[in-house]
Amino acid sequence: MQQLQNISLLPYNTFGIDVTAEHFADVNALADLQELPAGLPLHILGGGSNILLTGQVHGLVLHNKLKGIAVVRENDDHVWLSVASGEVWHDFVLHTIEMGLGGIENLALIPGTVGAAPIQNIGAYGTEVKQTIEDVSFWHLSERTLVTLSNAECHFGYRDSIFKTQLRGQFFITSVTFRLNKKPVLNTSYGAIEQELNEVGIAHPTVKDVAQAVIRIRTSKLPDPKVTGNAGSFFKNPTIPLAHYKMLQAAYPSIPHYPVSDDTVKVPAAWLIEQCGWKGHRTGDAGVHTKQALVLVNYGHASGNEIWQLSGDIIDSVANRFNISLEREVQVW
Repeated sequence: MQQLQNISLLPYNTFGIDVTAEHFADVNALADLQELPAGLPLHILGGGSNILLTGQVHGLVLHNKLKGIAVVRENDDHVWLSVASGEVWHDFVLHTIEMGLGGIENLALIPGTVGAAPIQNIGAYGTEVKQTIEDVSFWHLSERTLVTLSNAECHFGYRDSIFKTQLRGQFFITSVTFRLNKKPVLNTSYGAIEQELNEVGIAHPTVKDVAQAVIRIRTSKLPDPKVTGNAGSFFKNPTIPLAHYKMLQAAYPSIPHYPVSDDTVKVPAAWLIEQCGWKGHRTGDAGVHTKQALVLVNYGHASGNEIWQLSGDIIDSVANRFNISLEREVQVW
């Protein structure tokens, strides 16, 4: 493994923030992980689409470049694919669509790598990646051994997994095995997918049709990080007690919600942020996107600290108005 020193991370994060990594190395094979030096703090970098850099990164940044997709097994109904963690997520989605396999078409155009997908259990348009994951393999950084966890052992939750809790900072995901459907069962009821399909005259959609509809919707609503720096959704949608929701509903009859259990509901963070007047807000080059209040943006030269401060101001205003605590989804370095 070749280590480089004082490398700019500007090309490696979608927020477009220029900070320096003290040490930097590409990981091209499992052997590179076996050679990791002791004593340096480690930071795992995939697509850089879910991080906010607030200052020089001390220690060693490991850039995941593991590649490969292979069929593990199949039967009449399913195909199991083992996918290296450095593969670009959207490219993998397109690969499964070309194979005619269903299961992750609703997750098209989500930025990042395959290795990042199980960490926060990525989800969109009624689908969560946990629904298709068979197992996750990772290199345990301190025990220096390869470990494989089953789906159940990953403790998946809403934007959550064991990798964000008990195993935080202890792993480098090397591959993920997915179980995908040969006979896809499409989910077009969430969001505007069905409406988008109707508008283009598709009555009997394929997985490719659904993915293309999702791509069109996301493109129309979300900023392209190649044009405007961002890390996608900055906040999680909060889950609150049903009693709290009913109290808010009395004051705000239009407040949307999604049932989670008999006594809890999920409230869209974007709605809360927009009600507080943040949508389209800009302070210097740090701002809130004009079309999607969940997305914080860098209009050019905002620092990570400026974006962090903006997110804190948003959290405070939502807490003051609705008594709801928003949680940042983006990792902060």
